[in-house]
Amino acid sequence: MSQEPLAHRPDKPALLVGVLLLAVAAIVGHDASTQTITSNYGLGPTAMPYVICGGLVLLGLAHLFVAFREGLPKPEAADKSALLWIAAGLVGLIASIGLGGGFVLATTLIFACTARGFGRRAFLVDAAIGFVLGLIIFLVFAKLLTLILPSGPFEQLFL
Repeated sequence: MSQEPLAHRPDKPALLVGVLLLAVAAIVGHDASTQTITSNYGLGPTAMPYVICGGLVLLGLAHLFVAFREGLPKPEAADKSALLWIAAGLVGLIASIGLGGGFVLATTLIFACTARGFGRRAFLVDAAIGFVLGLIIFLVFAKLLTLILPSGPFEQLFL
């Protein structure tokens, strides 16, 4: 008796990511369609959310396509320490902006924690680099583009 080969099962993580990306695309697309801000000339503020929505749809469909392919390589095991450092950086960024610490402190935290997550051990040096980068970005936005990013104590010194 010959046995039929078992049907290929989809890769569950890729399938889940694809579905989640399409769900986020639907949310972004719906949000963009309900914006009431218009522009008198050129592209309005709703253009970029539609671009993001299109990109999310493409990524979601690509993940779904890949989920049903055979012969995909097995992913490496995740480095839990690295993921925790990066997650801590994201929490620090959100907390800094939400609690009034400002953009520069948020950038400092996310930069230093992400560098640590990628294996760099010079946390204070990375924090200094993140601080300088955050300050430069803030000044470019505030002085050249006249757009104010979330302000905290450091930003008040330069406004």
